[in-house]
Amino acid sequence: MHNVIQRLIERLPLDFRILCRQFMLRVIDLEALSIQADVTGFLGQFAGVLIMLSLVHAFVTYVGFTSFPNPADRLAFCWHMEHYLIATTMLVVGLFTVLSWDASFPDRRDVMVLSPLPVGPHTILFAKVSASATVLGIAILTLNCGSGIVVPFLVGVMHGSMWGFYQSLTAYWIAIIGASAFLYCSVLTIQGFTALLLPRRIFLRLSAILQLAAFGLFFAVYFLQPSFTNPSALADAQNQWILASSPSYWFFALLNQLNGTLSRALTWLAVRAWIGLAVAICGAAASLLLCYVRTMRKTIEEPDLVPGVHGLLWMPRFGGSLQTAVALFSVRSLTRSRQHRVAFAFYLAFVFGLALSLLRGELSSAGRSEVTVDLLMSTFMMMTFAVFGLRSVFALPVSLTANWVLRTTQVRSPEAYIAATRGSLLLFAGLPAWLLSAGLSLGFNPAGQVVAHLAILALLGWILAELCLIGFYKVPFTCSYLPGKSNIQLVFWAFFIVCLPLAVWIANVELDALHHPLKFVCMAAVFAAIALGLFGLNRFKAQSAVLYFEEIPEEVITTLKLSA
Repeated sequence: MHNVIQRLIERLPLDFRILCRQFMLRVIDLEALSIQADVTGFLGQFAGVLIMLSLVHAFVTYVGFTSFPNPADRLAFCWHMEHYLIATTMLVVGLFTVLSWDASFPDRRDVMVLSPLPVGPHTILFAKVSASATVLGIAILTLNCGSGIVVPFLVGVMHGSMWGFYQSLTAYWIAIIGASAFLYCSVLTIQGFTALLLPRRIFLRLSAILQLAAFGLFFAVYFLQPSFTNPSALADAQNQWILASSPSYWFFALLNQLNGTLSRALTWLAVRAWIGLAVAICGAAASLLLCYVRTMRKTIEEPDLVPGVHGLLWMPRFGGSLQTAVALFSVRSLTRSRQHRVAFAFYLAFVFGLALSLLRGELSSAGRSEVTVDLLMSTFMMMTFAVFGLRSVFALPVSLTANWVLRTTQVRSPEAYIAATRGSLLLFAGLPAWLLSAGLSLGFNPAGQVVAHLAILALLGWILAELCLIGFYKVPFTCSYLPGKSNIQLVFWAFFIVCLPLAVWIANVELDALHHPLKFVCMAAVFAAIALGLFGLNRFKAQSAVLYFEEIPEEVITTLKLSA
């Protein structure tokens, strides 16, 4: 099989194969990477995370299915998992689409490099689309490699025949691929026709807003969408408008239509899925073709960093001159660079999703609720995602060619630059997360416990900021990025195995302390001591630190071990 695929690939034109391979590696901006970066290994770590998630989904599905002896309960559980997996796949596809916002359209670098070469626009078009489809297909396959077999197998067990397994397997993958293609092509259609109808400069500005709006929309739908996984809820007249406006339920109905388990009353949902998929594919194809015909010449006219709007030159001050310079540089990097906006929005989307889940709970309650573990843990997670998200974005450079300016103008000690980075981290991540948590906490009682929790949350934000500064001896947005230096798989599972249980434990401890003033004072004292200890450690290390602007891997010397 491998040899057959290899021979088919070799039949493709050489220029197409080379471009497709390069576009696949450009899921990450190569200009932001270190000269010794291992891009394939970095992408492999993400694939490993998705495979582990799929295995977890498969295990949970099997255990849950076997715990229900009643066939009706088993069917309802399978429906619940089918809709959950379709919605999760659509969320991953949506995030991938936003993160690779410009991957399917020619950018300024493509036009400048490929225009002088004997490469036709149609070759660039097909190479771009093929590269995006390949990366997207790998993400879908790895996310469903386990659950995509276990769920059809359990449905086949209910049917009591091997034919039922094959039918369910085919229906599952058609629904998953159809839902992914619908969402991906819908985003391409919106992006393509926006680029066609608007001038290039306005499109670059609006593109950033569309990216942020897409992040918020995908997470809002995923967290706020109710789950209807039993026949009575699906047939309820009050839920029809939700089913009609939710694409995940369209393809859930499509899956069950192909499976032969969909009632006649819900056939219209499956029809809507087929129509939506056809419209999205046609719209994406039309927008891509028109963009490659009409907008390739305009892409060279505007840089990736959009010029600022002329207006008042006054800017607020954030302390001393160096602190103000680093803070303003950070603000302008986040507002002018699409790459950094999208990276930071990825973490803010989790904050937004947690805030929406809390807000939904407040709206569903009749009056003011008491402080619960869910409130405490959610605000802890919001602060964590905001601070660590901005810290990860700080590591991405705006322009490596401008590093010489910062190197030659380093007139202060490294300690002053690290202190300025700390201020920017607290100002643009810790403070907004704290204010958002304070606004969501207004619906809880008693007020004294809410104020006490906000004090603990402020100390937690300080502790997280100090943890992020350990070993971070560089100016934000100025050092090249070395992917793979931090193991994505290790960080991902450490969060679920260590950080999440730790947050639950701290939330339970704090909830008990909020009812006992002496325990709360002790807890606040411990948090303050940890924050001050980390602050002193960072200041001590900063006195002998040296700022660096290039991430390089540690040298490993391999010996033959021939000595006695």
